[in-house]
Amino acid sequence: MEFQVLVDEVTRRLSVAPDVLAEGGEFFARMDHDMDRGWQMGQYWIEQPDRVQRCQIAADRLLTALETGNETLALLMAGYILTRLDGVRGVRIDSAGELLETEFF
Repeated sequence: MEFQVLVDEVTRRLSVAPDVLAEGGEFFARMDHDMDRGWQMGQYWIEQPDRVQRCQIAADRLLTALETGNETLALLMAGYILTRLDGVRGVRIDSAGELLETEFF
């Protein structure tokens, strides 16, 4: 499945293999467990991130993975988003560090 990542007018396309979605369940569950304890999103502490906020957190990690060349982590973060948001095709990530400004399409 193709997933688009837009950052500062640059579009990257990630090809997320079906096995990443199928076999990533345990990893995705650990991510959810970590976020169950709350998360710092920019200047705000979110006690109980909702589904979209969790995907915004994953998008931030996806951006970091792309910046550091960690393709495996980037694909896992894209996979997390794909499994949590029905019909999503991509993400527009705010590069200024405002996680709450990240948008999905």
